[in-house]
Amino acid sequence: EVQLVESGGGLVRPGGSLRLSCVASGFAFEQHPMMWVRQAPGKGLYWLSTLYVDGVTTYADSVKGRFSISRDNAKNTLYLQLNSLKIEDTAMYYCAKGSAFPPIDRGQGTQVTVSS
Repeated sequence: EVQLVESGGGLVRPGGSLRLSCVASGFAFEQHPMMWVRQAPGKGLYWLSTLYVDGVTTYADSVKGRFSISRDNAKNTLYLQLNSLKIEDTAMYYCAKGSAFPPIDRGQGTQVTVSS
């Protein structure tokens, strides 16, 4: 059974930073691309970034240059570094297995709130 557990969210001021983590289990983590998506209140799921097995990364234009995806295969953990946060980044953030959108397998999410 695929399990994805996110953590690291919180309340941060505009311009601040957070680092999200996602611990994966139930599958061969190192053999799969992984992604981060988010959902703001009242809006649909929005793709943010994908990290492929070969190390290639892709980002949505809205977060390019501000967010950075990475992984530690030894720890079965996916990360998302969020810098220069904006109020519009407020959302529930999910990690997900694979590269297809919308994802089939995602975690329960971690809330990021950007507010002054």
